[in-house]
Amino acid sequence: MPFNHRSCNHTTFDHNQLRLYAVTDRSKTQTHTLQEQVTSAIKGGITMLQLREKHLPTPEFIKLAVSIKIIADKYSIPLLINDNIDVAQAIDADGLHIGQDDIPPEYARSVIGTGKILGVSVQTVEQALAAEKAGADYLGVGAIFSTGSKPDADHVSLATLRDICTSSKIPVVAIGGLDERTIPLLQGSGIHGVAVISAIFSKVDIQGAAQNLLKLTDAILD
Repeated sequence: MPFNHRSCNHTTFDHNQLRLYAVTDRSKTQTHTLQEQVTSAIKGGITMLQLREKHLPTPEFIKLAVSIKIIADKYSIPLLINDNIDVAQAIDADGLHIGQDDIPPEYARSVIGTGKILGVSVQTVEQALAAEKAGADYLGVGAIFSTGSKPDADHVSLATLRDICTSSKIPVVAIGGLDERTIPLLQGSGIHGVAVISAIFSKVDIQGAAQNLLKLTDAILD
């Protein structure tokens, strides 16, 4: 199924949707299903959701994505697919997030059109400016702090994070080791939101964790 290109232009993207950006990880589901976890996170206040499945075969990824999209649509939460443009197309996701080693952002934008959200992971000012020029709507910058979710992620200093925020005309989301302890350290950095995995999905009380993280994030946003 091709994307249903919406009439809106991607420049109308609501930056407030980035405030608390949850990224899924099925390895942390424990006794709950991912669908149950996502529902709890949404009730707790997450403002955007990314479905991340690095090793799931595409047919299974699509089946899972459809079930998650039903929940996200019910609560009007944008759902982005990590890396897999075929899955994003198949379920008519709200957008796509890609890394530096994935498909080029120019190609991604040409496929998904201007009515969908495109996020790109960057670690330097040069990468940020290139992604912006290629049509990205927002930048994911990290890993800001060490993280067990992506132990091989390159470290990005707070100084570089600030430089990217200053240099880019599109919003920035910080990611990597962000939780109730580290989010306050981003005060004054210029970010528009934080992306979290373990700080929500590894908790017993997912709804409560999301509520707390949103409060902490709103307190440090410029």
